[in-house]
Amino acid sequence: MKSIYLTGFMGAGKTSIGKALGEKMSLPIYDTDSYIEKNEGCSIKEIFDSRGEEKFRFLEEQTLRELPITNSIIMTGGGIISRQSNIEWMKVKGVMLFLYCDINTIMKRLENDVTRPLVHKKSIEEINMIYSKRLPLYHQAHLTIDISDDTLQEATEKVYQAIKSWQSGQH
Repeated sequence: MKSIYLTGFMGAGKTSIGKALGEKMSLPIYDTDSYIEKNEGCSIKEIFDSRGEEKFRFLEEQTLRELPITNSIIMTGGGIISRQSNIEWMKVKGVMLFLYCDINTIMKRLENDVTRPLVHKKSIEEINMIYSKRLPLYHQAHLTIDISDDTLQEATEKVYQAIKSWQSGQH
């Protein structure tokens, strides 16, 4: 089975759903941000602050190519889709899912989050602009799953059923 790539805006639930899905499907999980932090020995925020977003995007692309392309679930950073080459990689090497979550839900989740460099100290308008700019990129995924109002369990089940359907050719 090809790897499953979970994409979506920060705060959409990629990590939580990925962990639950990995357990449900008995597959190993990989988080691109955690992988980068481990390899670089510092946080994403520190990479952004000291080396800039471009360097981080390079590390993100490199990481994507180092992770398994079969039998795994890969939770990606929210901006991985900012490089078209990453979108193409995920679509060719695996099944790319966009976990759609409406902006109001995301804003509630990110309200007090100081760990995300692209939203920390930004206005709602600025975050909404980033979100709006990325939406068309996310929509290039094989599957879009709206999880805006779902509990973790409901969202995980939706994603699981979508993958099963995709695998059986009913897409």
